[in-house]
Amino acid sequence: MTKVIITDGGRAEAGFKGEASDCVARSVSIIAGREYREVYKELAELQAQVTGVKSARNGISKKVYKKYLADQGFEWTPTMQIGQGTTVHLRSDELPAGRLLVSVTKHLTAMIDGVIHDTHDPSREGTRAVYGYWAKA
Repeated sequence: MTKVIITDGGRAEAGFKGEASDCVARSVSIIAGREYREVYKELAELQAQVTGVKSARNGISKKVYKKYLADQGFEWTPTMQIGQGTTVHLRSDELPAGRLLVSVTKHLTAMIDGVIHDTHDPSREGTRAVYGYWAKA
């Protein structure tokens, strides 16, 4: 089973309270080693420009976070093709070492050298399909 470290990526420390659908801000903060508040603000500003929604609390559109991550120097590696089926699962033995932002169904999670960093274990006991991952070039 893949190890999981339960963390909010600095959200509570930054003064944010309550539940949020902020997996993009949280995961980027963890992988990039940046302050949650800064990442949240940058994502919220880009979200407002692109979609008109002025918050990062209730999720970031895929269009927005793809642009944001590319602008931050992350590169996308797909692990699944249309019609191919699942070939990679959210498991340490199926993903490369390094600092990864891993895309699974309706969620982005941080993985550092095979260890998941998230508010919960999103792996579904190693059965969760991975669409791909973002990593610094």
